[in-house]
Amino acid sequence: MAHSMSFITVLSLLAIVPLCLSGKTYGGGGYLYPQFYDHSCPKAQEIVKHFVAKAVAEDPRMAASLLRLHFHDCFVKGCDASVLLDSSGTIISEKRSNPNRDSARGFEVIDEIKAAIEKECPHTVSCADIMALVARDSTVLTGGPNWDVPLGRRDSRDASLSGSNNNIPAPNNTFQTILTKFKLQGLDIVDLVALSGSHTIGNARCTSFRQRLYNQAGNGKPDYTLDQSYAAHLRTHCPKSGGDQNLFFLDFVSPVKFDNSYFKNLLAYKGLLSSDEVLFTKNAESRELVKTYAYNQELFFQQFAKSMIKMGNISPLTGYKGEIRKYCRKVNAY
Repeated sequence: MAHSMSFITVLSLLAIVPLCLSGKTYGGGGYLYPQFYDHSCPKAQEIVKHFVAKAVAEDPRMAASLLRLHFHDCFVKGCDASVLLDSSGTIISEKRSNPNRDSARGFEVIDEIKAAIEKECPHTVSCADIMALVARDSTVLTGGPNWDVPLGRRDSRDASLSGSNNNIPAPNNTFQTILTKFKLQGLDIVDLVALSGSHTIGNARCTSFRQRLYNQAGNGKPDYTLDQSYAAHLRTHCPKSGGDQNLFFLDFVSPVKFDNSYFKNLLAYKGLLSSDEVLFTKNAESRELVKTYAYNQELFFQQFAKSMIKMGNISPLTGYKGEIRKYCRKVNAY
């Protein structure tokens, strides 16, 4: 199991990451940069922003759902829009995986954006880039930080159900398992804590944290790191059996506002998921980062933007690799 990086290593990584904020980020045999569509599709970002704002106005929960889609895409084969593909032919959709089944949503919003962009500039803007822009705009719309999104990704021609099942951190994973899954993507402990802060918005299903309420360690007892008055409140709508799909706010203090309340909740042992609270209880380095972001929202915002750019650069398809899909749900016919 991978060990936590030394504090010096993390500091050196932090010194490097800001270079990505305004410049070019390299990967996949090419590079990504924010101005990629300035000439080929200058209205692309404006179109994305319009439809994200419309979707979030109609359903405030959609911001978190769209942000989550980008995470679940990038952790499987890189940021290549593979999560959007429906099953067809030899493709088995990632939508059928345990992390996505009955919970991944927002696909219709991506479809709507893609259709509008195709009308404006056909066969130009990738679904993968649309997802990266949508994630940024969802963050900003709910009060979070803004950043220039490096662009130039292309879309995959396949999906990986096994990758989706195995690579995406699960709510009941141990801290070390979660950190290992991040490190396999080239991300570190600072990225882990900062990106987990996206749980300041959105919901989780009862089935994602039920074990914390009733049988955390297999001994029939609740998780001792969960505030017991909060646990009692959760039990009223998350019974031992049934109610699997009942929704709960990940951040009960400000559930539709992107802020640092998530980290303050962890300090009070009121993180909803086990994978949230372990950031404060199972590792000294992550514990200090949680404290830092709980006390300083601006630092959290700065690091979240840096880590989102870093995550968005996981194994992109560039140049002549992959394709620009016409419809995000299916590969092009040749």
